[in-house]
This record gives sequence, structure tokens and C-alpha cells, in this order.
Amino acid sequence: MRLSIAAIGRMKAGPERELVARYLDRAIGGGKPLALTGFDVIELPESRASSSASRKADEAKALRAVLPEGIVVALDERGKSIGSEAFSALIARWRDDGRPATSFIIGGADGLEPAFVSAADMTLSFSPLTWPHQMVRIMLAEQLYRTTTILSGHPYHRGD
Repeated sequence: MRLSIAAIGRMKAGPERELVARYLDRAIGGGKPLALTGFDVIELPESRASSSASRKADEAKALRAVLPEGIVVALDERGKSIGSEAFSALIARWRDDGRPATSFIIGGADGLEPAFVSAADMTLSFSPLTWPHQMVRIMLAEQLYRTTTILSGHPYHRGD
């Protein structure tokens, strides 16, 4: 199953981008024997529309145009909060069910369009706090790497 992150906005070169790349590179290596591939990032430009609602609608349209067929997980502070082992189990179940891809979506500065979030297969929250989008990418990339370690029995994950 192909895993990807689709995000509104581009990360500048720097330590945040390097950290995302480091975790995703590790996930690529660990994912191969688990039939998990991709671990790519799709960056889309922020809309220049004048209102928040219009920007979110434009960005949702752009996201829909690039997402592969498969599971869509919208990241939103109002979503469901789960632990790393449950997250890994979900990815493994979707893979085992023959889903071709799972895309994790990070909205722009205004967030995601409500209709886009409603249509997603899952809405996931890392916290009810609002996080900078760069931090969300880092945390998501780390959780994807952690998923490969949990599913392979690697000691990186030391949860109870």
C-alpha cells in the first residue's frame, strides 16, 4: 500500500524539512518488507482567494485532483485521537484489506474545507491544540516511521 502526505503550503529548506525527510527515508526502508511504499509528500500551493471559505474550497479542489484512489485521512484538531499502536493497526488493516493507498491530508492556514473533512474516511487529531503545519508534518512523518517499527517488531517503539 502506498502512503503519502498531501499538504497545502510548501516547507522551506531548513531543519523542519530535513527532519520530515529523515523520518520518511527511515520509513521507506522499514516499509518495504511490510508492503508499505511511497512515503512521499505532495505539496500544493495555498489559495490566493480573498475569503477563508473560498481558500478552503480552492484547496480542497486541488487536493481532490491529486489524491490517489484509496483511504483519505484528514488531520484536524477536532478529529479522533488514537495511540501509535492503534494507528499502526489501522494502516496494517487497510493494507491487508487491499487498499491501494492511504493519503494523510494537512490543510492550509485556514484549515480544511468542512465538506472535505466530512468526506474523508477518517479525521485524525494529534491534539486538540492547534499546531504549526511544519510540526504536524514532522509528527506525522515520525508516526509513519514508528508504524513500520511497530509492525516489524523493531524496538524503536517502546509503548506499553
